[in-house]
Amino acid sequence: MKHMINLPRPASKLGAIFLTVLITAPVVNAQNISNDFDSLTATKAASDFCNGKLSSQSMVGESLRRAKSAADLNAFITLDENGALIAAKQADAARKGGSRCRPLEGVPIVIKDNIEVAGLPSTAGTPALKNFIPKVDAPVVAKLRAAGAIIIGKTNMHELAFGVSGFNPSYTIGPAQGVRNAYNSSKIAGGSSSGTAAALGARIAPAGLGTDTGGSVRVPCALNGCASLRPTIGRYSQKGIAPISHTRDTAGPMASSMVDVELLDRVIAGGPVAQPAQLSSLRLGIFSPTLANLDSDTKAAFEKALEKMRASGVKIIDVDLPGLSDLNGQIGFPVALYEAYDDMVTYLQYSNSGVSITDLANNIVSPDVKGTYEGLVIPRKLPGPDNTLVDAKPAYDSAMKNSRPALIKLYQNTFSEKKLDALVFPTVPKVAMDATPESSSLGNFLTYIQNTDPGSNAGIPGLQLPIALGNSSNLPIGIELDGPAGSDRKLISIGLALEVLFGRLPAPSNR
Repeated sequence: MKHMINLPRPASKLGAIFLTVLITAPVVNAQNISNDFDSLTATKAASDFCNGKLSSQSMVGESLRRAKSAADLNAFITLDENGALIAAKQADAARKGGSRCRPLEGVPIVIKDNIEVAGLPSTAGTPALKNFIPKVDAPVVAKLRAAGAIIIGKTNMHELAFGVSGFNPSYTIGPAQGVRNAYNSSKIAGGSSSGTAAALGARIAPAGLGTDTGGSVRVPCALNGCASLRPTIGRYSQKGIAPISHTRDTAGPMASSMVDVELLDRVIAGGPVAQPAQLSSLRLGIFSPTLANLDSDTKAAFEKALEKMRASGVKIIDVDLPGLSDLNGQIGFPVALYEAYDDMVTYLQYSNSGVSITDLANNIVSPDVKGTYEGLVIPRKLPGPDNTLVDAKPAYDSAMKNSRPALIKLYQNTFSEKKLDALVFPTVPKVAMDATPESSSLGNFLTYIQNTDPGSNAGIPGLQLPIALGNSSNLPIGIELDGPAGSDRKLISIGLALEVLFGRLPAPSNR
């Protein structure tokens, strides 16, 4: 039986329909864990569950309570209360019956709403897909469920993942539109994995999944104080995920702590437990253009982080990546906008969504995304000189044949010749801006992906790590580590060591 959440006000059109609660019983709290939940990691939660210190019902119940009390964030599109509580009850019964504990046994997590979860709507944040309910989990979700994780809901996002503000008017339950920042609900959450980052920052759940094309797990985690990994392209299956670009898209783990990024990546991709790196053995490169356009809070926090790393023995080396900006510009939009049409057509057909790309485009609500789809994706065009539009195919072909291989080689040579473990830079140049329709402008989009986009186009892994709250803004600031292709576990080891050095951010005081 479906019941609506008691919303704080009449919801806007789609929000009231799809923040549904499938429940007939009240939330069960076996223990009062509210005071401890702010610092509880998924790793610790799984251990405490296995040792009988926490019940799954208490953890899931607290997550659901927090999700409903944080309606102002617009973090969720669907909250599966009934399904999550049933799964939690089953996990508790299995543990009492002596079943072997799995790595995420009984732990609540969240999933971005462009990643398919069996039995729950998979909207990709857009109205045309509001009734699409997949029958099977995407492989990345299946791995987490097989490890015992319990999905409490599907998270809101920038519509169709085409943006970094998270200002999506399609699904709204709070008093204002758009996914909102966990630390200040007047600010953007970033995107496109907006709701997952907001839910993690607000300590609704300890871990979850997002997707990343040009920064979409790293940008929102930088703005909401969570950790995330954009894995090497191809490390995770992309099956069952609404696409933009098969060349650039990947799912990615997001969590309130590095230990949980490590755990989620290990569950999805395999491998032994990663240990913290020895900081005194690390060589990290700084490419000066990544320090452009920094606001005062970000500049101060990054400089302090560099001081701490140097004091711990990390070698920081200035490096040059000649031609990187030009190569990146020749790849980013040409590849994403050209592949978006064919990849989405294929996805809609093989997912059995019953939706055509014309239906999809006609029902887009966000002005920025609608303009992109109608002006560029559907007609297969790119912006040309003097406000003209040109055929996208030649630029795409050149990007794939020439520019992208050259960018990949540039990164490979830089890491090899300078003997770098990673490049380090501020994930985004500015803290979260005000949440308004203008936050989705092209200028703001380009500002926030300034540092995240090049590594995306090269297909290399990037790790976002929170380092501080801004001195004047009191908003989260993060650094990113980009490493050679395939160095995902090494990057995670570095992140584990740096999290100890910097400390975890405190939970928002406004929650």
